[in-house]
Amino acid sequence: MSEITVIALDAMGGDNAPGEMVKGAVDALGREQDIKVYLLGKEDMVNAELQKYTYDKNRLEVVNTTEVIETAEPPVNAIRRKKDSSIVVGMKMVKEGKADAFVSAGSSGAILVGGQVIVGRIKGVERPPLASLIPTEKGVALLIDCGANVDARASHLVQFAKMGSIYMEHVIGIKSPKVGIVNIGAEEEKGNALVKETFPLLKEEKELNFIGSVEAREIPHGQADVIVTEAFSGNVILKLYEGVGAVLISKVKEGLMSTLRSKIGALLIKPALKSTLKSFDASEYGGAPLLGLNGLVVKTHGSSKAKEVSNTLIQCVTFKKQKINEKIKESIQSEQKSAE
Repeated sequence: MSEITVIALDAMGGDNAPGEMVKGAVDALGREQDIKVYLLGKEDMVNAELQKYTYDKNRLEVVNTTEVIETAEPPVNAIRRKKDSSIVVGMKMVKEGKADAFVSAGSSGAILVGGQVIVGRIKGVERPPLASLIPTEKGVALLIDCGANVDARASHLVQFAKMGSIYMEHVIGIKSPKVGIVNIGAEEEKGNALVKETFPLLKEEKELNFIGSVEAREIPHGQADVIVTEAFSGNVILKLYEGVGAVLISKVKEGLMSTLRSKIGALLIKPALKSTLKSFDASEYGGAPLLGLNGLVVKTHGSSKAKEVSNTLIQCVTFKKQKINEKIKESIQSEQKSAE
């Protein structure tokens, strides 16, 4: 029997908690046998949702937490004061080895702060980035950083590139993934001060398959497998990507239902169209791991439904099986030895 992946899931985080969180957890148990989930939240509310389902009680347990960190709360104060919140309790479970991963759709700020303060960074990692998979014409690409480090330095971006390459090679299975840095033009001399400083550093990294600058319009075409940027630009790209994707899918469906002829045509192309539109559904790709920590912390969208929660839990299993943290540690240690 394979090793079990134990995941602490924040049942109180996100716009659709606890209902969709609980539903996603039950769904993941049905899809993956090598998984155990702890649902963290207010016991009465979580149990009320669980009564709707049949599930393996040996692989799903409720951990009662009495506090909830709200999205609008100052993250640092919330982490310090709300010791019995689902986020703090879940992070501590990862730190103490009681869980392999913590997943939450709750406060991004609290998750970022808690990840660094409670779980802690891998020695040598300067800043842990959020890494989100986004759909492209060729499959998926990893956008890193997409929300954690707005004021990043060049050395941070180099580490993002290395961690992103490890993730894409061992989780997604892309050998020697192409790494590009987000820029406003293809020429090396273009870009702001951060890009100009980072570009030559990435060129010097022999273990990276660095292809140079990537303009935003080339991202959907799959020009790069790992798209490196600081969190401000990364988050703008991610949110615009999601918004355009949602509008496009909505407009396609609206157009197909507009006339009798289009409805007949829709029936004929439905299987192919469904498959195509599914590939541009962000919920298919799970959450964004906070890479570079001493344990796995994954942030899902605040609006996550059960499907995204379930996919994120399955994603954690792959992360553990492929020993991503161990590979990141090896990469950082090798980097430090080279610098000595």
